[in-house]
Amino acid sequence: MKIALAQLNYIIGDFEGNASKIIEHIHIAKERGADLIVFAELCVCGYPPRDFLEFDHFIQQSYQSVVHIASHCKGIAAIVGAPSVNPATKGKSLYNSAYFLQDGQIHSVVHKTLLPNYDVFDEYRYFEPNRLPYQVIEYKGHRIALTICEDLWNISDDLLYIRNPMEELVTMDPTLIINISASPFHIHQPKQRLEVLARNAVTYSIPVIYVNHVGGQTELLFDGGSLVVKPDGNPTMELNRFREDFGIWDTKKNAEPVSQSLQKANMEEVELIYGALLMGIHDYFVKMRFARAILGLSGGIDSAVTLVLAVQALGESNVHALLLPSRFSSEHSITDAAKLSDNIHVSYDIIKIDEPYETLEKALSPWFENLPFDLAEENIQARLRAMILMAFANKFGYILLNTSNKSEAAVGYGTLYGDMCGGLSVLGDVYKTHVYDLARFINRDREIIPASTIAKPPSAELRPDQLDSDSLPEYSLLDKILSGYIEERKGPDELIRDGFDEATVRKVLRLVNTNEWKRYQTPPILRISPKAFGSGRRMPIVARYLG
Repeated sequence: MKIALAQLNYIIGDFEGNASKIIEHIHIAKERGADLIVFAELCVCGYPPRDFLEFDHFIQQSYQSVVHIASHCKGIAAIVGAPSVNPATKGKSLYNSAYFLQDGQIHSVVHKTLLPNYDVFDEYRYFEPNRLPYQVIEYKGHRIALTICEDLWNISDDLLYIRNPMEELVTMDPTLIINISASPFHIHQPKQRLEVLARNAVTYSIPVIYVNHVGGQTELLFDGGSLVVKPDGNPTMELNRFREDFGIWDTKKNAEPVSQSLQKANMEEVELIYGALLMGIHDYFVKMRFARAILGLSGGIDSAVTLVLAVQALGESNVHALLLPSRFSSEHSITDAAKLSDNIHVSYDIIKIDEPYETLEKALSPWFENLPFDLAEENIQARLRAMILMAFANKFGYILLNTSNKSEAAVGYGTLYGDMCGGLSVLGDVYKTHVYDLARFINRDREIIPASTIAKPPSAELRPDQLDSDSLPEYSLLDKILSGYIEERKGPDELIRDGFDEATVRKVLRLVNTNEWKRYQTPPILRISPKAFGSGRRMPIVARYLG
């Protein structure tokens, strides 16, 4: 049997567009001799639909789309994901379902059993877990164990669920496992995903066909990486990452070696981050029907990397930079910012903020007079820059890109309504040390970001001779503590046992916890780590844990 894998980029709630794309690929697969084509989890409505699932009209449109798609399944079968209504009087009103479409109609429906309710997942809020007896789907001489995403993940040594769908399905002698998925990207996910799929294939001695979403859905990024894993645990075909892709696998060729496409999909961590961020920026703008981006270019590493990513994602003609120097800005910061803009052919303007700053100084002097220069004056500069950037955004139709990194966001090293403004946070889940990795990756073939931007000590340049290290530990140390606390959930005692200085650990953790109120007001953050700020990390604002 020839099985087509359709790895597509959907838009949540765009039933007409999603169905059209699905139907187009059904016909492509049929023309290429495929017997079955597989699409992703909840592909008909897009993922994650979240509270749209509470609207009856949304569910009706989804079902009508499934029926329409089914009418094109003649001479070929298809598997699509969509919500379905739970007819029972008890439990949630919906299932997360996989529809098997054949002979122009809905042949059978399989419901998801294991509903993730951790990190960015909130499926139990909407869906009833399957409690019905399992059945395999017989088609073209094969017995298909059809599963949905998390249904294959309860196979690790540390089981999260009581029930294991495959342990029940395997008693029915399936010959294939097909898993439709909506598996969001983070830098460790490709490796973890392959391990899970390979373990299923080896445990049950059955090939696994896995189809994932690709594309950005606000903060969630889906890398694709759809693949086929042989019973020995080795992948035999893998679709590309961060773009739509299509492939056909023949069950008769299960013994063939790894295809060339698999080799192309193997990426280093920095390349994965780079590809994910490019896709996230591009899809956010395209799906929101935004056209152009603007950002403040300071001459520092964060804004430099953000600018290059924006240009790569949107095109140089759709990005504009503002250089907004103050009396404290160094000459090399201005020249570095201008040189970068010239290197990538981006238009820019220079607007000095000294005059409006002095006007505010004068207006505030009756109250601020004889008081020392401190954070208040520093933040006025950052907020003036934000006002100018937003004025340009409003007047000329730009979307402001936020350039703050995860290290700064974690410890509150940013100005609310100042440099924390924006419509999208590009680097908000990228630690400062990884920002430098991205800069070096960008410069891998030629110098795009000036070497001096990468080499100079980081500074906000809001007071004379200011350095980030005046207020924070060196980023090489800070990022290790932050990663241990945020991603690995290590408490202060564990971090101290790991060899970090006690006073530094307690200071950093206190800063993280007491700045939750700031992060609550930041723009959406493109997620590339296992634990990003946003929907996947739900911390109370008012609390005193380590505060």
